[in-house]
Amino acid sequence: MIDQDDKKVAILATDGFEESELIEPMLALQNAGIQCHVVSTDTERNSIKSWKDGNWGKDIKVDKHLRNIKHDDYNALMLPGGVINPDKLRREDEAVNFVRDFFAAHKPVAAICHGPQILIEADVVDGRKLTSFHSIKKDLKNAGANWVDEEVVVDQGLVSSRNPNDLPAFNSKLIEEVMEGKHAEQTV
Repeated sequence: MIDQDDKKVAILATDGFEESELIEPMLALQNAGIQCHVVSTDTERNSIKSWKDGNWGKDIKVDKHLRNIKHDDYNALMLPGGVINPDKLRREDEAVNFVRDFFAAHKPVAAICHGPQILIEADVVDGRKLTSFHSIKKDLKNAGANWVDEEVVVDQGLVSSRNPNDLPAFNSKLIEEVMEGKHAEQTV
């Protein structure tokens, strides 16, 4: 179990994450004194490839493999978007269970753009207010979410934003929620 004074955030991602949606929140968290680990499901690789401007982008170092950690090691979870990344993650039971565990433990979770797709798979959006990239609006509504078109939405520790243009507001609310800690209403 981690000390509550030593804030740590898991950034769950795999190949095809939107580059700015991982790097900018990670830097904002680090600048706020919060430790971040890029966590991935593929134990054979030590980096994952970003997506930027319709092409493959930078390789990002993987700090931890999902198989070797648990949600108890972290205070919060951040889910970057990109079309490929969340689609791959939602097919991995281990990743879906990891996400669900943060909700069950009442810990903050932040998702941007297409990132909420894994929240649908984890069955944690029913009755929750959130936003996302507009193309998954219907998916979220069909899963029971109250989807709104706003720059950033916070619902009991669940932070969401629509796209990279929303990153300044997203990063600010992510840091605020991490610092606040657990939310009793953040649950499955």
